[in-house]
Amino acid sequence: MKLRFASFLITVAVASMASAGPVRQIASVDAAVHKVMAKTGAKGLALAIIDGGKVRYVQAYGVRNAQGDPLRTDTVMYGASLTKTVFAYHVLQLVDRGKLALDTPLAEYLDKPLPEYDTEAIYRGKYGPYRDLADDPRWRRITARNALTHSTGFANFSWIEPDQKLRIHFDPGSRFSYSGEGMGLLQFVIENGRKDRGLSLDLGTLTQATFDRLGMTRTSLKWRADFRPNLADGFNDKGEVVEHDERSKVRVAGSMDTTIADLSKFVAALSRHDGLSAAAYAEMVKPSLHIATAHQFPNFGAELPAAQQRKDLYAGLGVVTFDGPQGHGFFKGGHDGQTANTMVCIVKSRKCVLILSNDVRAEAGFAELVHTVLGDTGVPYDWEYGDRAGTS
Repeated sequence: MKLRFASFLITVAVASMASAGPVRQIASVDAAVHKVMAKTGAKGLALAIIDGGKVRYVQAYGVRNAQGDPLRTDTVMYGASLTKTVFAYHVLQLVDRGKLALDTPLAEYLDKPLPEYDTEAIYRGKYGPYRDLADDPRWRRITARNALTHSTGFANFSWIEPDQKLRIHFDPGSRFSYSGEGMGLLQFVIENGRKDRGLSLDLGTLTQATFDRLGMTRTSLKWRADFRPNLADGFNDKGEVVEHDERSKVRVAGSMDTTIADLSKFVAALSRHDGLSAAAYAEMVKPSLHIATAHQFPNFGAELPAAQQRKDLYAGLGVVTFDGPQGHGFFKGGHDGQTANTMVCIVKSRKCVLILSNDVRAEAGFAELVHTVLGDTGVPYDWEYGDRAGTS
């Protein structure tokens, strides 16, 4: 009975998509997934398709661990840096409520100067060592928009600096350089900011309210013990198993655990700006800061000569925006040594594809899969992945 019901759901999804225009048939999507997994060696991959702001198809392929247990649509997987997009969505909710302004210096939301906060006790795994900024007054100019567009001037994380000290490498807002540390600063201000400005909020509670509203029952920004019975371990670039990390602290740069079934609900809601005002959604997906580097990494990479820059490549808020054959779009990836995730959305049609993989090797096939699902979008995977971009 369960198998027949699952087949019925897939049939409904196929019928819905068949009337949805350019989105490709499920059979070709499934074939493309199997082809990519065979070509890359990826052990597990989950995919969801959103069309018109609604989830049309969700499927999981392969295995979740070394024992060969199947990866399912309700298997908990690591969200990685897709957490940043979820965070940006909630920051914009605070903007809608008048608790934050995107272009007001974050210093105005604190009771004392940032370097005076003693974050040593909570630094490991959560906030940066802000005392390191005492001799650089530029911290006073950093805004929420700078944090969400990766233009604070921080390295990705302070611990990758040669001396592990937090520093500002360029004037805030002047250029793009990917920074989880910048997101962490904005988290710090929201969680420790002035109560008379409506801050000192718990981001775990704030995000959980959205997850509950959208029916995302197996998603959290910190580890839950009930995830363990159906949990995905990861596979690194050698195919070796890496156990899932139980992240005990909310870290908006990348602590989210989720499932493909759950996160597809969030992506669908985001595509139709459910939970955000039209103005807030427009801020999120508009081109805020031009990106002039050849690739996303390394940090502080040289900017290309003007003639070689991609003119449509911009940082939005918690996403990267681009323009292609189907119009304006946005995307975000998530990656670590054993995880590869991607989300691509076309704004006008509200068509999106979401891919979560517990095998880092899968990302070499993401461009091919996105092209199979959405057609030619112009998503800049060559910028995000460089030599690992694959073909589209």
